[in-house]
This record gives sequence, structure tokens and C-alpha cells, in this order.
Amino acid sequence: MPRILVIEDEDKLRWALQRGLTDEGYEVEAVEDGGVGLAFAMQGPFDCLVLDLMLPGNDGIQILRELRAGGFSTPVLILSARGALEDRVRGLDLGADDYLAKPFAWSELLARLRACLRRKAAVESGMLRAGRVDLDLVHRRASCGSRQVELTIRECELLDYLMRRVDQVVSRDELAREVWREPEAVKTNIIDVYINYLRKKLDGIGAPALIQAVRGVGYAFRAKS
Repeated sequence: MPRILVIEDEDKLRWALQRGLTDEGYEVEAVEDGGVGLAFAMQGPFDCLVLDLMLPGNDGIQILRELRAGGFSTPVLILSARGALEDRVRGLDLGADDYLAKPFAWSELLARLRACLRRKAAVESGMLRAGRVDLDLVHRRASCGSRQVELTIRECELLDYLMRRVDQVVSRDELAREVWREPEAVKTNIIDVYINYLRKKLDGIGAPALIQAVRGVGYAFRAKS
């Protein structure tokens, strides 16, 4: 039974989340204060955190920073009334696994929660290999032979998604939906920016040109460059 920690200061929503997730078969701990929530998260173990941003005590961003700085890899799903694209990008870049703006549909929350738990299971499974590249999902590290490079959370998610679909063309729409969990991201250049980050890092370990652009469609990870 997955253990979920809900950190939310709005009483009605916190109660609804605790009751609804319990009914779905999760074991749920729910707290309203950011400082208490951070202590709970560090004591754990939890399989996922559902985190509000505007909290008394430590706010959600502080909690996220402290968890990631302390090496805690527990998936974090942010729930926030701050729904602007820049807020979502900031939260994801700071280490959140997903970001859902309020108000939200219950079915979407459950789907995103399941996705977070699946990614956690994938990370715990260890290594992924495609072509000459090995991807360490636990430590977010790509290697080619004896050379290796550290990846950010977003870079690791993107490379993981492409490597699991080796030699398949993946559209920008699909990357926006499945990696960013943000369909609107396709309207910005954020996907192309991260593709370029990955290309430079792969080039640095001797695996250049493995991520190839398919004009007008998207990108593909080729087993052979």
C-alpha cells in the first residue's frame, strides 16, 4: 500500500485529499504546516508527497529545496493555485516530479499520482541501456564507456523517455504531455532547450548525435549515430 504525505493548509482540501486517497487504497498522512510537513517527509518513508506551495512555516519551495539538497528522491507532486507557466517550470526545475494547478479534476490528480509512483518504481529498478549509453536512474548519471556525466531531474526524465523508445520518433507534443506533463510546454522552446542540454552532455562523454531531430515531427534516440 503506497504511503502518501499530503502537505496542504486549506482544511477542506486537505480533508478531501486524505479521505479520497484513502478510499483509493493509499495510506495517507496529512499535515497543514510546512515545518511539520518537512519533518514528516524527512522521517518517512513515503512513496510520494502531495505538496502545496503557499504554507505556514516552511513554504513548498523551501520544503522541496531542502528535500532535494538532503538527497531525498521521494516523488513530489505540487498542487498550487499558482498556475502560470513560469511557476510550473520553476517548480519542476527545482525538483518536483509533477505540477498540478488548482482547481483540478480528481481523475487527473489520480493519474498524475500513479505516474509519479510508476517513475519511482522505474528509478528503483536501477539501470537503463540503449546503444552505447547507460543511464543510472538512481543517481541521474549517463555514461558511455568509462566517461560519465551528471544530469538534472528534468534531463534524466527526458533521456529516460527517449531511451525507452530507442529508434522511435517522439513528437514534441508527446514530450510536453508525458515528460513535462504540461501540454502547453509545446508552445514554448523549453523542450528544444533541454534537448540541446542533453546533446551537449552526451557529446562530452563521447556519444554525440544520438538524439536526432526529425524535421516537423520531434526527436528520436538512435542506437547508432
